[in-house]
Amino acid sequence: MAPRMSPESTPDSDTVATTFIPNTHVMGALLGPRDANLRAIEKAFPSSRIQVQGNRISVSGPNAAAVLRLFDELVLVLESGQTLDVTKIERTVDMVGADLKPSEVFRHEVVRGNTGKSIRPSTAGQKRYADAIESSVITFGIGPAGTGKSYLAVAAAVQALHRRQVQRIILTRPAVEAGEHLGFLPGDLMAKVDPYLRPLYDALYDMVGAEGTQRLMEKGTIEVAPLAFMRGRTLNDAFIILDEAQNTTPEQMKMLLTRIGFNSKCVVTGDVTQIDLQTGRSGLAGVEKILDGVEGVSFVHLGNRDVVRAKIVADVVAAYDRDSA
Repeated sequence: MAPRMSPESTPDSDTVATTFIPNTHVMGALLGPRDANLRAIEKAFPSSRIQVQGNRISVSGPNAAAVLRLFDELVLVLESGQTLDVTKIERTVDMVGADLKPSEVFRHEVVRGNTGKSIRPSTAGQKRYADAIESSVITFGIGPAGTGKSYLAVAAAVQALHRRQVQRIILTRPAVEAGEHLGFLPGDLMAKVDPYLRPLYDALYDMVGAEGTQRLMEKGTIEVAPLAFMRGRTLNDAFIILDEAQNTTPEQMKMLLTRIGFNSKCVVTGDVTQIDLQTGRSGLAGVEKILDGVEGVSFVHLGNRDVVRAKIVADVVAAYDRDSA
């Protein structure tokens, strides 16, 4: 049951808002172990005073309405069967500050993984990205490491396959070494390409399991190939993922985008701050200007707030951004 909020006024013109949480179990989960979640909310809104008496929460201060809206959203998240922690609280605070509804973001299921776990967006940026993939023919996911660009793309591809919206998934990326010379790689084509596509394999294992991935690859339902092997093909009824697109040349980018056939989708992911091309001419860097206004093409830019790995990853990305600025 959603909380009931009642705003009041005080002589000092600060808003006072009160909400009552009738479910004791929800109230405990809302506050967190040893009130850890409550402390995180207080830290985010230092000018507001939060009082908890039993199942009643009162907030006073200039941001009282925003804090109560935050509590309302967190209750909806809990009632959907999800858990809260300090990291999710911080992301929820960001969304409320941007006038978004965190409950809608966290409850959006992209696909159900191999173990039954729901794959959901964790940030507002990821929700925009998931929505763009669903509604567009070509989606560009551009942002730093750890923002879930490749993972959510694979999740969307698996969901499209489950729904029989496509007949196959094609994973590709340019075979460009990240500042290291790996030397000659033995084996057949798959063995040579494997090291470059490992992040996509890891995501597939989460979605359909290792055995399921192997079975789908043997049937040709999932195809893995270097970007150079896409030339001359027409890819119909396919969900195409081009990963690490910052390492494509403009010519390669055009070649890949013109391979898209009927009833196909394409997701292009990359980070323009990690270009490993010796020439420096990235096909991802200028593509937004080229495709501006083309119907069916979406660009989603993810940032530090969308990093879902350990907090230190977001801090490292922010530090490099400051240095570049």
